[in-house]
Formats: sequence, structure tokens, C-alpha cells
Amino acid sequence: MNKDTAIKLFESKKIRSVWDDENEKWYFSIVDVVSILTDQPHHQGARNYWKVLKNRLLKEGNETVTNCNRLKLEAEDGKQRETDVADTEQLFRLIQSIPSPKAQNIC
Repeated sequence: MNKDTAIKLFESKKIRSVWDDENEKWYFSIVDVVSILTDQPHHQGARNYWKVLKNRLLKEGNETVTNCNRLKLEAEDGKQRETDVADTEQLFRLIQSIPSPKAQNIC
């Protein structure tokens, strides 16, 4: 692990992240954040939650979701897989869409 890819911790849970030199921004795995905020016991539950939330926000015309990037991050199986990611600003906007006491404490 280096400066370009790192694991961030929130409440002792991992959030995969990657540094983009060109844009000088950190990007964070949306599924990892959703998992923490919604107390999902399994990764698949967080993926399903994000899929439903993403579709709802897209139907509402939410620009944050439209502008989300997909980057390759290390998955649970150790392989590099494309994952929805958001920069800090996008992430805060998405967090506001999640009904969770943890989300309220962050924002």
C-alpha cells in the first residue's frame, strides 16, 4: 500500500481509497461508506443498498451520482475490480441521502 492507494478507517472499519495525482483528490469507495453508515453485516448488503439508492437518486436527477467515477480497487477476493468512488465533496452529498444516525453525525 502506498500514497496512491490506502485504507482509511472509520469506527475501525475499512474504507478503500485512492489518490488521483492529476486532480489532486482522494476518491473513496461508496460501497464501503454505505456499509458503515447502514450497519450492513455483509458487503453484498451494502452493494444492494447502494444500487437501490443510486437508481433512486438518478431518477431524481441527482448530479452527484451522475458524476461518480469508477476506479479499480482491491476487492475482498484480492482482485482489482471497478468500484463506484466519490471525492470528498461528492461523498458528503451522498451521505446526506442516507437516513442514518451515523450520517447525521458526519454532516
